[in-house]
Amino acid sequence: MRPELSRRRFLTISAAAAGFVATNASSGEIQSWRGRALGANASMTLTGLTPQDAQIIGGAVEQELARLEQVFSLYRADSELSRLNRTGRLEHPSPELLDVLSLSGALHAASDGAFDPTVQPLWVAVMQDGDVAAARAATGWGFVRFDTTEVRLMQPGMALTLNGIAQGYVTDQIAALLRRRGLDQVLIDMGEIAAIGGRPDGQAWRAGIATPDGQIVQHVALRDRALATSAPLGTLLSNNKELGHIIDPRENVASGLQTLVSISAATAVIADGLSTACCLLDQETAQAAVAKFPDANIEKLI
Repeated sequence: MRPELSRRRFLTISAAAAGFVATNASSGEIQSWRGRALGANASMTLTGLTPQDAQIIGGAVEQELARLEQVFSLYRADSELSRLNRTGRLEHPSPELLDVLSLSGALHAASDGAFDPTVQPLWVAVMQDGDVAAARAATGWGFVRFDTTEVRLMQPGMALTLNGIAQGYVTDQIAALLRRRGLDQVLIDMGEIAAIGGRPDGQAWRAGIATPDGQIVQHVALRDRALATSAPLGTLLSNNKELGHIIDPRENVASGLQTLVSISAATAVIADGLSTACCLLDQETAQAAVAKFPDANIEKLI
């Protein structure tokens, strides 16, 4: 039987990984957990927990991350997403994959097609100096079919990337796990940020919106809310320093109209998807897309 956790205990999380190092601080013992998750450097810091409780929580988080990587990872050959991309068909998709595909459809409609997970072949073509025209012909959300029995990509050469939404979904799943463990003062940062409750002093959590070079341009107070920030030029796809990793599948290859978009919402998955899509929209269209999700707000658009 797992021990019950006091409501005063809280976590400050930056993704999740494996391996604890304990240090002492005036506020109590701090458990730091570092490693990799979802293909990126990751860490988790737990305050107000015993090492034993921290190990229990950390083990549960690690197990959940591993399970979700088996669904969404583009880098694991045996993940659901990789198997779908390899064959164009996936039988018996997980509920998690179906959830994200359904949300992707809603975001695609809200953004006039700017959010489109079928952009993966185009992304690869740009990265590898391949046939961009042929890759663009293999894109189109209208060619994706899915239900509880299977997911099917209807055009030859199609493939999906869920990088613009899965990170937020995983953040929400970890937040839900921590709530089930009795934690109600939590700040999670997996690239997308989710706050459960407020800080132990009663104040809201504060999250910084940063440019790709690390400059904080705004702080946002969060309580039971998520924040996602996207910057197309944060990752460059080629030697062309004007071509970033968020590509518009609708037009000529481009990095988008906005250099940074930060969205807050009730869930990290919606904040994540909208921040990705709005990088490819003008300000008026971005505001219209966000308005279709009542709990979402634009926090920063540059």
